[in-house]
Amino acid sequence: MLTRNLDKAREAYKKGDVSASIAAHKQKVSAVTPPVGGEHHIHGSGQYIKSAVYGGLDGTITTFAVVAGVAGASLSAGIVLILGFANLIADGISMAVGDYLSTKSEQEYHKAERRREAWEVDHFPEGEKQEMEELYTGKGMSKKDAKAMTAILSKNKKAWVDVMMVEELGIIESEESPFKNALVTFCSFALFGFIPLIAYILSKLMPSLAAQSFIIACVLTGATLFSLGALKIKFTERNLFLSGFEMLILGGITAIAAYGVGWLLSGLM
Repeated sequence: MLTRNLDKAREAYKKGDVSASIAAHKQKVSAVTPPVGGEHHIHGSGQYIKSAVYGGLDGTITTFAVVAGVAGASLSAGIVLILGFANLIADGISMAVGDYLSTKSEQEYHKAERRREAWEVDHFPEGEKQEMEELYTGKGMSKKDAKAMTAILSKNKKAWVDVMMVEELGIIESEESPFKNALVTFCSFALFGFIPLIAYILSKLMPSLAAQSFIIACVLTGATLFSLGALKIKFTERNLFLSGFEMLILGGITAIAAYGVGWLLSGLM
């Protein structure tokens, strides 16, 4: 059993409530199956939220940049859709492949470093103990406490290597699947990147909306960017409205730049 409710501990910290923090640390929570509202870490499907949010943001911004650029050049809705869907597929695949390769490479590097640390623990334990003591004294521990801490941790090889990975190398290992990460990124990119194109699809079905297509696309994109920016607080813990407006402004700057380029180059058509 873990004697801490992490969610309540975080809430108490934000409020500066010492008594609530003490109560949260005394509350027993299962280490195997956390109850609703109890301690939990990002695992399973939850660990891919970050890829979904950032994939969605990138898809929305880049597709709307295409829409704004074409609108600035006063081109037809058909060209918007052709370039928009081309961007969705090409950039979505590019992002997914990049995400897959970066996650896979990072994990391979982490595994190689773990094997090296484990090998050093097996073949030169005294040197590794000395390194651990130096790490702890560097954090302000007394030599006596650092030696005692090292003696305890070095009794368990896995714990020993885990600590060296974090403290010496700054590596926090992840169990994310590179393939799932890439799939989530692509799907999120395609799904949210499709939103700026909805207005132009509707204009093909309902010609009366053609004149307002760009305005409708702006509204839909703005709402999407704000929502995704606000969703970032899941892992940034920032203010919801501040995070949402920040993303809305950044997306707006991108759109204005793309619209301006389209307008300036419209004479080439």
